[in-house]
Amino acid sequence: MKRNAICYRLTESNLLQPGQLKRNLNDNMHTQSLLTAARLVCTFTLLVPPMALAVSDPVPARLPAETSAAAGNAAALPDAPVPQAPQTGTSSSTQSSSTPAPPSDEGKQTKRILGIVPNFRAVSANVKLPPDTAKDKFKTAFEDSFDYSAIIFVAGQAGVAQAQASYPEFRQGAAGYGRYFWHTFADQTDENLWVEGILPATLHQDNRYYTLGHGGLFKRAAYSFTRTLVTRNDDGDEQPNYSEVLGAGTSSSISALYYPGVYKTWTKIGQRWLTNVIIDGCTFELKEFWPDINNAVFHQKD
Repeated sequence: MKRNAICYRLTESNLLQPGQLKRNLNDNMHTQSLLTAARLVCTFTLLVPPMALAVSDPVPARLPAETSAAAGNAAALPDAPVPQAPQTGTSSSTQSSSTPAPPSDEGKQTKRILGIVPNFRAVSANVKLPPDTAKDKFKTAFEDSFDYSAIIFVAGQAGVAQAQASYPEFRQGAAGYGRYFWHTFADQTDENLWVEGILPATLHQDNRYYTLGHGGLFKRAAYSFTRTLVTRNDDGDEQPNYSEVLGAGTSSSISALYYPGVYKTWTKIGQRWLTNVIIDGCTFELKEFWPDINNAVFHQKD
């Protein structure tokens, strides 16, 4: 600061007394040279330090205590987590164990066989259902009797019976076929109402067919045919199939009312009774093996 003040005073004295400097210029050249040098030194002294401070701002050196504190903080920081490779074996095994197996089509029934024949009473293998109400049982009986496929089945039965002349009194031709048709339709509807509707609702028996779906051929064939003699009640317990046996017999007895007199004997009634039970047993056989046939050949979806 003293040097800056001296330079300022020399410069000021030079500016305030220019005449005196000029008069002494010729006498003392040495003094003028000193003033010029002093002016240059003062200018350099005033300008250079601020420029140096603006250009360079040195970082103050850390004290030993600060250095040790920073080192301690760095040591206190936790290490960065190291990425680990995914455990593919464990995750895949866990996923495979938690993923449910796809459902099997073994013993799976469809509502219709070949998309035509009614299969409403068939229950898929290993399936438990709540008991049907009386309304449900009568609904099944009407569906099996008045479904379009049931009409086709009756038409086929009537054609076979006419071709074999099962009832000669019905004659041949269109009129004879008509007699065969309505008698067959009446027999089927009458039996369905008794076997699937009236008696199951009264005796609290299950009119559905429960598919076995496993075992050998003869075991499954015997199981399905004997369902005409053995059934379940509404609680799921097995018992004699009174609905099938008594229903087929009752309908056969009622049919004597509309058949010609020669067919009203007990022999003819017994024949129709046995025929109805055998037809129902063959129907159960078809229901039992239909899932296997469907899965192997047709691949029909419900």
